[in-house]
Amino acid sequence: MSSEVKKNPKHFQLNPNWAQLQQKLKSSVKPSRHSNNLQSETPNSILGKRKERPNSDPDDAKPNPLIPTNDDSSVTDVLAMDCEMVGVGQGNKSALGRVTLVNKWRNVIYDEFVRPVEHVVDFRTHISGIRPRDLKKAKDFRVVQKKVADLIKGKILVGHALHNDLKALLLTHPKKDLRDTSEYQPFLKEGRRKALRHLASEVLGVEIQNGEHCPVDDARAAMLLYTKSRKEWEKSVKDQLRLKEKQKKRKQRKKPKSDINQHNAPTAS
Repeated sequence: MSSEVKKNPKHFQLNPNWAQLQQKLKSSVKPSRHSNNLQSETPNSILGKRKERPNSDPDDAKPNPLIPTNDDSSVTDVLAMDCEMVGVGQGNKSALGRVTLVNKWRNVIYDEFVRPVEHVVDFRTHISGIRPRDLKKAKDFRVVQKKVADLIKGKILVGHALHNDLKALLLTHPKKDLRDTSEYQPFLKEGRRKALRHLASEVLGVEIQNGEHCPVDDARAAMLLYTKSRKEWEKSVKDQLRLKEKQKKRKQRKKPKSDINQHNAPTAS
């Protein structure tokens, strides 16, 4: 027993820095505990970030459906158009200030500012987004009118309240080739027309016209509304055309009978 006691002092004598080593060990243990805490907390924090990612970056989670899916800018069988107006005359008369056409892929095929024939007195910037500088190098109305007429000829034309746009362009288009999102029955509410921004929000889940209008976005929204309902829409158009054709034939059948009666009526002597 005494020999063991003697060995222990010798052991401490062989390690004069033992106290310092103990302090170092204690100091090294603290960070390790902290690191263990971090390791135990890390999975929770990472999982927490994964759960919050959709809320923290909504753009990645919900892409804008109006953005084209390809870069094909060819002129397709279906085109969507939107126009922005400026004020002329006393300011209450509308004139074309900008016109945009997109194809069925929602790629822009034509987008021009227009210099009206009459002097502009109100640019209506808060709605149209058009500024005086935009019309300084704008194209002449007649040039734009001819280009648009050539582009839409023989095409199905999509838009919202198209009669306003065609009126501003001083153009007409066959009624059978018009697809107006303001008049399509399923888009109406109790027979009343809805604004394009409301249709875009309710049907497409996208916000437009928050402030200055963008004719590119408006034309794309109209096109997407059409393409989503194209099958049903085209069927309803065909049904309406067939009904009109039947009504026309009925009128033609009745007309000869009345003519025959007139010819066979006795004449006064």
